[in-house]
Amino acid sequence: MDRDDIAEARIMVNLSRTESLRLLASRPFGRVVFTRDALPAIRPVNHLVDGELVVVRTRLSSRLTTAVHADSEVVVAYEVDDIDPVTRLGWSVVVTGIARTVTDPMRAARYDRALQPWIDGVMDTIVAIEPSLVTGVRLVRRESVGADAR
Repeated sequence: MDRDDIAEARIMVNLSRTESLRLLASRPFGRVVFTRDALPAIRPVNHLVDGELVVVRTRLSSRLTTAVHADSEVVVAYEVDDIDPVTRLGWSVVVTGIARTVTDPMRAARYDRALQPWIDGVMDTIVAIEPSLVTGVRLVRRESVGADAR
């Protein structure tokens, strides 16, 4: 199958909010998108999902934490995907919402225990993203989708 055949064989199917959050929760890492000096910045981080909150752990000195602290809340996007590089099948989920530092000591301690840092260094700040928009798509083979779903 050549490149054009692969593209022809795939379609995007929109996912529900519930399915999108379930898929996001199934992966340990994602990318947080925020504004740094009026420009977009992207950082890979690990996360957990608590209800609908997407919770990440970062350093107090990180640019994400600085942005959140400066405004006390900031709009961010969070993206997680699982797309096979050969077949180009899989899914992608983007959450857009308000990020706030978790200041409640009990919640922060619970998240601190659950979110193990994935890189060396002190991760001393918990940030929770409250989704306003949750969008997800699944890339599937055209023949796997029933005619009524098209």
